[in-house]
Amino acid sequence: MNIVLTPILLVGIIQIEAFTTSKSNPSVVHGSFTTYQHSATRSPNWPSLRKLPPGRVLKPLKSTSDGILLNPRSTITPEGFGFSCPAVRILSEAERLNGFHKASVKDGVLAVMDAITGNTQQDAALVFDDNDNLVGLFTETDYIKFSTTRIKTSQNEEESASYLVAPVKDYVTPASNLIAIGPEETAGVAIALMQDANIRHLLVAAPVTPNHRLKGDASEIMGVINLQDVMKVVQKDERLSFVSLAEKYPSIRDRFESMRDEMRDTANNLANTPEKAKQDIVAVASSVLLIGAFVAFLSQSAWLHDHSEIAMIAIFIMGYVGIIFEEVLEFNKAGIALLMSTGLWVTYADFFQSEGLASEEVLRQLGEQLAEVSDICFFLLAASTIVEVVDLHQGFKVVTNQIKTTSKKQLFWTIGFITFFLSAILNNLTVTIVMISLLRKLVPRDDERLLFGAMVVVAANAGGVWTPIGDVTTTMLWINNQLSTVPTITELFLPSFVCLVGSLAFLVNQVEEDESMENAALPEASPLSARGKLVFWSGIGSLLAVPVFSELTGLPPYLAMLTGLGCMWTLTDVIHLADEEEGLKVPAALERLDTSGILFFLGILMSIGVLDKSGLLKELAVYLSETLPSLDIIATVIGIASALIDNVPLVAATMGMYDLADYGTDDRLWQLIALCAGTGGSILVIGSASGVALMGLEKVDFLWYAKKVSIGATLGYFAGIATYLLQSAIISGDMMGALPF
Repeated sequence: MNIVLTPILLVGIIQIEAFTTSKSNPSVVHGSFTTYQHSATRSPNWPSLRKLPPGRVLKPLKSTSDGILLNPRSTITPEGFGFSCPAVRILSEAERLNGFHKASVKDGVLAVMDAITGNTQQDAALVFDDNDNLVGLFTETDYIKFSTTRIKTSQNEEESASYLVAPVKDYVTPASNLIAIGPEETAGVAIALMQDANIRHLLVAAPVTPNHRLKGDASEIMGVINLQDVMKVVQKDERLSFVSLAEKYPSIRDRFESMRDEMRDTANNLANTPEKAKQDIVAVASSVLLIGAFVAFLSQSAWLHDHSEIAMIAIFIMGYVGIIFEEVLEFNKAGIALLMSTGLWVTYADFFQSEGLASEEVLRQLGEQLAEVSDICFFLLAASTIVEVVDLHQGFKVVTNQIKTTSKKQLFWTIGFITFFLSAILNNLTVTIVMISLLRKLVPRDDERLLFGAMVVVAANAGGVWTPIGDVTTTMLWINNQLSTVPTITELFLPSFVCLVGSLAFLVNQVEEDESMENAALPEASPLSARGKLVFWSGIGSLLAVPVFSELTGLPPYLAMLTGLGCMWTLTDVIHLADEEEGLKVPAALERLDTSGILFFLGILMSIGVLDKSGLLKELAVYLSETLPSLDIIATVIGIASALIDNVPLVAATMGMYDLADYGTDDRLWQLIALCAGTGGSILVIGSASGVALMGLEKVDFLWYAKKVSIGATLGYFAGIATYLLQSAIISGDMMGALPF
């Protein structure tokens, strides 16, 4: 145990004795430290700090002014120090001026709260009227009561906003209820008063009444002290080294050693768990791996020069495994992806057909790849922010207020279709979270809500396929010109819709009609404010205008999305111009973004890019083309693989495997990959961001999903593929083209 903490622990132990008293045991006295005068009758083992000895009652301290004299033989500190320190000295030693912020009855709650939370010297406010008479005390505890009242009583956004400008005088602790202490009264009295009243602040004033209240205008307020101020002075006065205590009380050493051994045993028992063992193994293995890789790179290993391709493949596989088993290893996949990206680029630049330093060609390739990846990252950043702004203004009430059915099966289909169309213009993850939040109010039974939640995952993944701004994989293909806007919508809508209907037709058979929906806590269809409607339709318009902007100007989609974000930013700044609250503006939405998710895309796409530049993906494409009979089957296999593996790196790898010069924009290969990668993630709960969100929100088990949902999702998956192949054959006039070989 750290020797610095030793005297503090012993001080705390002896303080327990200072707080205990027994009329039948005169050797135990109130005041500063008292010794264990009766320890001879006790067990030699040091007592637990969490338990008082039998028959002992924790009572408030009394000061010397109450007639209880300190025993000099059992006192470590002199009179006027420690627990007998006067309140006026506590106020001075705290070094917080007078310890309070002076506020007016006209000041708003938020302004006063900012003053006491942004000031390290004043953590409470005394509120005075225009005649400088004390009205009351305002602390963080009063602010919590204010916030609770606002939440319980506000019926809409306007009423909630009205509370934010409420005067502080309405929420103070009245002056008549405040507890005060005289300047010469001791720290022991202060602690006892705080303990009895369950408060943290005391006024220091003179004079005060015998029951420690102010005497109206006659009392002069000297300052405010808190519990931390009191204990700071007491511990400063009472802190002695363990050596000094051991010399004065030899029996303490044995008790302290017993307590230290007990604490060591407790720590060892806490560490002796399978979870802790797993964490230790992962930490050691990760450290060894990182150190080994670092040394190999610095040493310019000849093996790396000769086997750079194997090294790159090994780095990618290890990174991929880390991403797949993110929950098991407890590593964030964004960090793994970024490390994988760096490792691959360093290996490629310094060891792959290189003499140890990055060439001009490699630097040019790195710049090109970063430019391509930045397009996607900026697009996602802007789109996610727009959706968050709409959500902050409760814009989705425009949709959810329309749901009024009490039939479970009808609700099942309704939620499915709403999710399908919403996810076509919003990202899948946001739609999943919004709909599951709604289901918690609509479906009272937990077991039934799991099935509804699984349906939301299937519908969100299917709906994100058929628009360029729906699923992130479709967006990636669109930004890189593998897909264009109109053909994507017209040719992928029907297969996506068939996938949805096929899956839901199977899953709805597990829904049993009863009367539970009639007793559900249906959310009241409260009207959306004018501001909320304006923000909702502006946000939807910004998202829908992106493909139009890109088609009309020929500029990249991310610029269109950033333009939409700029419009939304300006709009929210204008409509909240007079508001002091910043929580409904774009900066607040940016704070809620999943930044780690965007960095994950950055790491993955940079990793895939270097594999493409090295030619490794081309070699894989040649192998698959020679092994599998058709590209349709390759796309189907990729979709099935996306049920186990994140579809973002799968699609990114496919983009590098097949050249746009060989398979042009809107080629059947790209459309099938978009369809399969998007809908294939529904087969298993871990196959998509929506599924992972469902696992976190509703605690869905992997095996439950596989048993209840996977069959239906698989049927819908293959139904969607069959529909696309048939539709493609009809359009081309070649019915044999519907066969995937």
